[in-house]
Amino acid sequence: MRYLFYAATLFLLAIPSATAVATDQLPNIVLINVDDLGYGDLGCYGATKLQTPNIDALAGEGRRFTDAHSASAVCSPSRYGLMTGEYPLRRNLWGPLGVREPLAIDVEQTTIASLLSDAGYSTALIGKWHLGFGTGEPDWNGELKPGPLEVGFDYYFGLPCVNSGPPHVYVENHHVVGLDPGDPFKYGTASVTQRIPEKSGYNAIGGAERAHRLFVDELIGTTLTRKAIDWLEQQEPAEPFFLYFATSHIHHPFTPARRFEGTSECGRYGDFVHELDWMVGQLMTTLERIGRKEDTIVILTSDNGGMFNVTGQQAWEAGHRMNGVLLGFKFGAWEGGHRVPLIVRWPGRVPGGTESNALIGHTDLLATFAAITGGQLNPAHGRDSINQLAALTGSADEALRDTLIISPNQRSHLVVRTSGLAYIAAKDSGGFKGKNPGDHLFAGAATLPFTGRTHSDIVDGVWNSEAASGQLYDLNVDPLQSTNLYSTRPEPVEQLEQIRLQYEELIPAGKPLGWIN
Repeated sequence: MRYLFYAATLFLLAIPSATAVATDQLPNIVLINVDDLGYGDLGCYGATKLQTPNIDALAGEGRRFTDAHSASAVCSPSRYGLMTGEYPLRRNLWGPLGVREPLAIDVEQTTIASLLSDAGYSTALIGKWHLGFGTGEPDWNGELKPGPLEVGFDYYFGLPCVNSGPPHVYVENHHVVGLDPGDPFKYGTASVTQRIPEKSGYNAIGGAERAHRLFVDELIGTTLTRKAIDWLEQQEPAEPFFLYFATSHIHHPFTPARRFEGTSECGRYGDFVHELDWMVGQLMTTLERIGRKEDTIVILTSDNGGMFNVTGQQAWEAGHRMNGVLLGFKFGAWEGGHRVPLIVRWPGRVPGGTESNALIGHTDLLATFAAITGGQLNPAHGRDSINQLAALTGSADEALRDTLIISPNQRSHLVVRTSGLAYIAAKDSGGFKGKNPGDHLFAGAATLPFTGRTHSDIVDGVWNSEAASGQLYDLNVDPLQSTNLYSTRPEPVEQLEQIRLQYEELIPAGKPLGWIN
């Protein structure tokens, strides 16, 4: 096995020009980025306590990846990697961005949206942004600029941050929807938003009562889906379009529309997945109705793995495994934190009903979209993006990516992945630190007694103090990460540690961005 370090100017694997799509035949692209959808949350990935017929149909008509990864196990840095084709460590971004955070993306950077816009696409983001606004503290009472429109989108409607935290409002383009100038936002005052368990920040920023009341949690799915349908129906038949549909499903709080309540066998967790599946079905129906289904690439993935919050624990007790057999959860360095579903449907180009175990990351979408459209990337941009078009179409004879770097919440637990190994230079998961069932942030070694999983270095939910200082797993024979090989495989440990150190040097000095648990 080769352990290759991809330097600051990562090369893009070239494909023959004949495989690029002609400019007068550019496919539309719909990218569905789900929030907190785990590796085991879909029927086509093994779920049995819920049903996802619409998403399963995508997999049946396309290609399902089994070793795909978000750039981070955390929402904001993951979205940064997907948008820019660069590891979030280059931005020193490790946690969720809050209500006071500026735009995390340099407006001069190439993004998937600006790349496609330059190629002649009409572009829209509908859903969760969570990458900040403005150049300083966002002006919630004025223009939220720069934001999505300054990094390549023609239109934006959705959640500015996260559905569990403030501000609990919608934003359209540069302004909060329904804001009354006579009732502005005020920091440190109570908000009138719905008081729902697993939702917080009620007193972080208040005022703006009309804008807050327009944000009804049980209607978020319906609202975003309606906006996406309206936008799709407005597209010109002869022009390509790019829709980035970033759902707030299935992030807590779990607030499905009433018609989905009680429809799964694993509680509100499964009910929320059912609504997500309905949303995907509505988009597919719309594409068919407007005659664009067969010339549209549809990609479905998730920003990170499933979280073991209270509702997730209840789903587990009902028999649902949100991350399948994988160890760990959202925020953490173990596979369950960042190995995510990835389904690609492209009639005539991606073989239907197929599966790939190619190592692929969200950062690779930028270079892959460039290959699809024939675009040229500035070598200074998308430095961690590799053209995976051959992996999508099934024409690759060998792995296109040897190494992938993944950020958990804690810098000390940076993950180095190869096609068979996972390396972490610290103990435990490096994610949430909840220690007991019922904790919203339940994670790490403490969860093993509850989940029934075993690990060579963990006894009764506690990491052995005499265990090795790092972790190495051979995923080819141990996909559950049950046996730590750090002490018995010194050669790959040394090689992977050298790669980690090289990426560690790329992290800018200064205070890390985002919330660190």
